[in-house]
Amino acid sequence: MTQLSIDYSLVLAGILFALGLVGVLARRNIVFILFSIEIMLNAAMIAFVSAGARWRQPDGQVMALFILTMAAVGVAVGLALVLRMHRQLDTLDADAASSMRG
Repeated sequence: MTQLSIDYSLVLAGILFALGLVGVLARRNIVFILFSIEIMLNAAMIAFVSAGARWRQPDGQVMALFILTMAAVGVAVGLALVLRMHRQLDTLDADAASSMRG
């Protein structure tokens, strides 16, 4: 079985992170912003796992588990905020979220 070079996996992680960052900065819809954040977390997970595989250490896989946990918490909190925002404002525009103070 051939192994994938660390260069290719880090380039993939960089491309995914850049796509997620563009999605966060360019979109105004809350759902798309949450998807973009998930893409960025997956890119970080790929980078950690590939670096851990390169040096034959389990640290990358441990960090991947922490990232998965953090992503699950982010999805739960984000979905709750999206539902609350949609019920109160009837929109998912990120600029409208500033009126939800209090």
